[in-house]
Amino acid sequence: MLFFDPKLSGSSQISYSSCHDPEMGWTDRREVSLGNNHLEGTRNTQSLFNITERTSFFWDGRSKTLEDQASGPLSALHEMDMDLSKLPEKLSQYKGYKKLFKDAYGDEKITNKRIVEALANFQKSIKSQPSRFDKFIDGDYTKLTDQEVYGMHLFRTKARCMNCHNGKYLTDESFRNIGLTYYKRKFEDLGRYEITKDPDDVGRFKTPSLRDLLNTNPWMHNGFFDDLDGLINLYNSGMHMIDPTQEQKAKDPLYPYTDALLQSLNLTKEEKLALKSFLESMSGSKYKMDRPKFPVE
Repeated sequence: MLFFDPKLSGSSQISYSSCHDPEMGWTDRREVSLGNNHLEGTRNTQSLFNITERTSFFWDGRSKTLEDQASGPLSALHEMDMDLSKLPEKLSQYKGYKKLFKDAYGDEKITNKRIVEALANFQKSIKSQPSRFDKFIDGDYTKLTDQEVYGMHLFRTKARCMNCHNGKYLTDESFRNIGLTYYKRKFEDLGRYEITKDPDDVGRFKTPSLRDLLNTNPWMHNGFFDDLDGLINLYNSGMHMIDPTQEQKAKDPLYPYTDALLQSLNLTKEEKLALKSFLESMSGSKYKMDRPKFPVE
């Protein structure tokens, strides 16, 4: 109920579900988020699928717990813009919320700690559903076509995707610079460096999960990519468009290197189509969730 209730925002118009809509893959399908007073954020909204399995949160890994991840948007000016010192009092005005907190915690006391704890526990319930790829792995070999099986082979070998997208959730939980830093250009985003201040982290962003890929577009930290063909072509190029020379790096220690794992792939047209078809087989979740009725008194 807290997740969907706009009363948690300063304007009482923005909820967590404004950016994380269950019918949109728990995203908002925008390039960047739109929050309080129609202010735009600076990064793409990440999906909440399987978020309880993450080891860090946000594109730059600034949060280490779900509770911290849940609390950040509450007070952010361009998100929910809520004065946290006033939130418990605001919700305490509603008898319905007092009863709900008593049911959950044993007494009617409403605190920010309890609010974010409840939000975090709800998010732990958001799980992706089995895709055709999962069913194939489990032994039903009719679930993937020959083209998709070939794409899976390429994913693991020539296309090099598995270097970063591996494991149950198809992410290595690491941070990579894949060449989209736009360093010293209009769309510059220094990524994880803003958190660590480590020059090696310039342009590094969290490796996203590839599960339910078709439900979570547009992709990348800036939301610039909404076409799988274009994205595959980009990776096929190797992404090393702005690597500095030794002279440039000496003059500017922050000048970022693209991750060495990225290389020109030389995929053929048929290989790119096979890889695309395999990536599409990873989507299995469809959500139709009724919104809860909120306390009005």
